[in-house]
Amino acid sequence: MSAQKTQHEVAQVFNQVAAGYDHAALRFFPFAADRLIMHLHPVSGTKILDLAAGTGAVTLAAARAVGPQGRVSAVDLAENMLDRLQEKIVKFGIRHVDLHTMDAAALDFRRDYFDYTVCSFGIFFLPDMVAGLREWARVTRPGGRLMFTAFAESAFQPMMDLFLRRLERYGIRSPDPDKPPAGMRLADPARCRELLDAAGLVNIDVTTEQLGYHLKDESEWWDVLWNSGTRGWIEKVPRAELESFRAAHLAEVRPLCNGQGLRLDIATHFAGGDKPPAPSSR
Repeated sequence: MSAQKTQHEVAQVFNQVAAGYDHAALRFFPFAADRLIMHLHPVSGTKILDLAAGTGAVTLAAARAVGPQGRVSAVDLAENMLDRLQEKIVKFGIRHVDLHTMDAAALDFRRDYFDYTVCSFGIFFLPDMVAGLREWARVTRPGGRLMFTAFAESAFQPMMDLFLRRLERYGIRSPDPDKPPAGMRLADPARCRELLDAAGLVNIDVTTEQLGYHLKDESEWWDVLWNSGTRGWIEKVPRAELESFRAAHLAEVRPLCNGQGLRLDIATHFAGGDKPPAPSSR
């Protein structure tokens, strides 16, 4: 599959789920956004680029961090996501955020412009992650920092394995069975380090944190699947069989619930590196 077609399909899925992306079951997005900005520790008045911004969890956290003297540029391929973010910007009267429908792998920004570049749970959708990071470094100033988040190996387990096996019973498999699903491409923290190093970044740091919580029950697990990138898999199930698929999957998830509900593991890597300083001229 061509890179262009892949990106088109990603945009299509996220346009589809935009209306439900802020569902309470998916509260790990704002949790991760707050932690990402805490790790980044941006200086007030600086410029931040937020890639794969979605409905703006990181964008809004970044806007608070840099204050009205700073600037945040939010980029996403899915226009419906940015429409939702625009509604929030208007609602809260935020004036220092700019929205751009743009491919994160081919940015229309000048070199060395942003003080910080971040991407939360989006880098693994890029066909070529190293090339993407190099592009992000291009628009970041020398000495500026790049950071991304990615799901660790235990995230969404064991429910995700049950979901994928259920899909296989319907003949739905990854186009490349030798490769993990997009969200698991960076499950190994060593792979995060390798990417940052290959992109020419320095002072690399990768830390892993658990951002999990309890869902009310298995029905909220379906809310997670239906309102996120996994919707693309669900849409491959024949419409006439979707309800039976849902019922069968939730029946196998139900025994995992306890008195507190259903535990949702959100082990998350926070990976970052600095763009090397410009060579000193003599």
